[in-house]
Amino acid sequence: MSGIEGKVVAITGASSGIGEATALLLAERGAKVVLGARRPERLQTLAARIERAGGQAAWIRTDVTRRQDVSALVELARTRFGRLDVLVSNAGVGLISPLDDLRVDDWEQMIDVNLKGVLYGIAAALPVFREQGCGHFVNTVSTAGLRVVPLQSVYAATKNAVRTLSEGLRQEAGGSVRVTVVSPGVTRTEFTDPMSPEMKARIDDSMGRIAIPPDAIARAIAFAVEQPDNVDVGDIVVRPTAQG
Repeated sequence: MSGIEGKVVAITGASSGIGEATALLLAERGAKVVLGARRPERLQTLAARIERAGGQAAWIRTDVTRRQDVSALVELARTRFGRLDVLVSNAGVGLISPLDDLRVDDWEQMIDVNLKGVLYGIAAALPVFREQGCGHFVNTVSTAGLRVVPLQSVYAATKNAVRTLSEGLRQEAGGSVRVTVVSPGVTRTEFTDPMSPEMKARIDDSMGRIAIPPDAIARAIAFAVEQPDNVDVGDIVVRPTAQG
């Protein structure tokens, strides 16, 4: 299968930002999208928007730190649309701070969401892809893992762990399963909302000056998804031209 039309695509972190933009773009191009995130009211609104535009969408509340939630997302795709062609593991959190602050709870949350959430996605979707004889994992990482800077050590570590995991998965997957990692640079999303007020103000200032819109990342994901099954786009970096 090549192209986007008719593919069934499940997306975590679909209620805003990159996940929302990806759902809208892929649905516009004919994909059947299955939306997962922690905010059901936003998912319901997004699904209704897609359906009003003539697309097909299903949704389920999904907390990627709960393995059963991720499994339920994959199962919804199969129940509603009969299969799963692509899993976009996009949910993520960036609780950045100096290591000296010892915000261990924040470290654990980033590991649970950014890394274990992707692992739960693999555990849920890989058997489905094997059974079907094809499938595609798209994992959102970050340019923070390409250029490590102060305050982002743990966040970058979780993203680089997913980068390493994805490469191992690609090598083990053989010719039937594709694996893509997408590294967004500074993107206009709700990324800073969980941060402390001081850190949020600091990052929002930079974001306001150079950030690119989330649909720029969605187009990169669409490019990887639309390739023929025997073409694996392994690594895409998308960042503002002004980003250092």
